[in-house]
Amino acid sequence: MTTTPFISRKGMTRRRMLGAALAAGTAVPLAAMASPAWADPSSPVPAPTRLTLPVPTGPHPVGTVQLHLVDRSRPDDIAGPGHFRELMATIWYPARDVERYPVAPWMPAGALQAFLADAGFSALEPLAPLTVGHVGAPVRRSGRRLPVVVFSHGAHSHQGDHTIMVQELASHGYAAVTVAHQYDTYTEFPDGRVAVPLYDRKAPTLPGDFAVDLRFVLDGVEQLAAGCNPDADQRELPAGLLGSLDPRRMGAFGWSKGGTATACAMLADERIRAGLSLDGPMQMNPPLAGDLDRPFMMMSAVFTRATGPEAAAFWSHLRGWRLNIQAEGAVHVSYGDNEALFPQVAKLFEWSGQQLQDVIGTLDPDQAVKIQQVYPLAFFHEHLRHRRGHLLDGPSPAFPAVTFLP
Repeated sequence: MTTTPFISRKGMTRRRMLGAALAAGTAVPLAAMASPAWADPSSPVPAPTRLTLPVPTGPHPVGTVQLHLVDRSRPDDIAGPGHFRELMATIWYPARDVERYPVAPWMPAGALQAFLADAGFSALEPLAPLTVGHVGAPVRRSGRRLPVVVFSHGAHSHQGDHTIMVQELASHGYAAVTVAHQYDTYTEFPDGRVAVPLYDRKAPTLPGDFAVDLRFVLDGVEQLAAGCNPDADQRELPAGLLGSLDPRRMGAFGWSKGGTATACAMLADERIRAGLSLDGPMQMNPPLAGDLDRPFMMMSAVFTRATGPEAAAFWSHLRGWRLNIQAEGAVHVSYGDNEALFPQVAKLFEWSGQQLQDVIGTLDPDQAVKIQQVYPLAFFHEHLRHRRGHLLDGPSPAFPAVTFLP
C-alpha cells in the first residue's frame, strides 16, 4: 500500500481536528467522533463482533462497481506536471443473480486503515461493516433505464459514510453514484495508492470544487448511458450497465459540505433535476448567484435557516418546489451511517447513554435510520420518477420527530 504523502499530521491531535472541524461546520468522520475525552482508543476492542449496517427495504438485491475517473480538463498542480484531477466513483444499482458475487466492504482496506489510524482507532479495523452491494453483479434490467442520483460526501470524510441511504436507493431501482473528492477524503486507487485529506486551503476542496467534480461525474453517467466505458483504466463493467442509466432523470444529494456542493452544482447544471442537502451549511464559494427553479429539499440539523444566514439566503433563492424538514434531537452526523454504527461502538467500549448522546444527539437511532431511508427516497421518487406519495405533504405520526419548517 502506498499512501499519498499530503502533509505531516505531527502536532494535530484528534481533539484539535474534531474541534476545528466542528468550528468550521465541516463533516466529522466516524473515527474522529469516536474519540471523546472519556474514551481510550488505544484499548483493545472487547469483543470481535463485526459492526453492521441495516438492510435496505427495497425489493431488489444491490450490485456495485468502482470507476476510476480522470478529468483531463483540470490539471492537478498538487500531483505535478502531466497529472490531472482524479476521482474514484462507486455505482450502486439494482442487480440480479448476485449469489456468486462477493459483497463490498464499507471502505476499501487501504482507505479504511488510513481513516481509522488517523484517529487512533485502528482497533476497529477488523470490525468494519460490510455492505449489501455485490461487486460486479449483473444489472437488473426492467425495460426502463435507471434514474441516477450522485452523492457528495462531507469534508474530511469518505464516499461510504452514507451507505445506508445509497443502498436504500439502489434497492428501490436507482443507480446511486458516490464520489470521492480527491484531497478531502480517504480513498484508494486501482494501483494501490491511498489518498488522505490534505489540510491545506490551496487544495481544490471548496464546495465549488466539489460541484465541478459532480458535474464531471454526470459526464461519466452520460458516457455510460451512451454505451461507453468512462473508466480511465478501461476495467470491465458489470453485465448490463452500459446503456442502463437514464441521463434525463438525474438528481444529486450530499451531506455537510457535500450538501452545499449539491446546491452549487445544481445552480450551474440543468442536468440535475432534483437536489437534496443533508445539513449543508450553504457557505458557498463562489458566492450564491441566481435562482433555482428545480425541486430542492433541505434536511436540517445544526445548520438551520434560523441560525445560519447562508442557509436562509439559499432558501430565498428557491423558486421551484422546496421543502425544509428537521428532526428533533438530530445533530450534524444524524443523517448518515453514524446513527447505525455509533450505538454499536458504544456497546463495545461500554459508553454510557449520555456519552453516546454527546456524539449522535438525542434522536432515537432506530428512528434516525428510518428517517434517512424514507425521506430521501420519497423525494427522489416524486421528482425523478413522478411517484407521488404523502410523506412529504406534512408531519407523519410514523415519524413524530420530523418537523416541517415553513
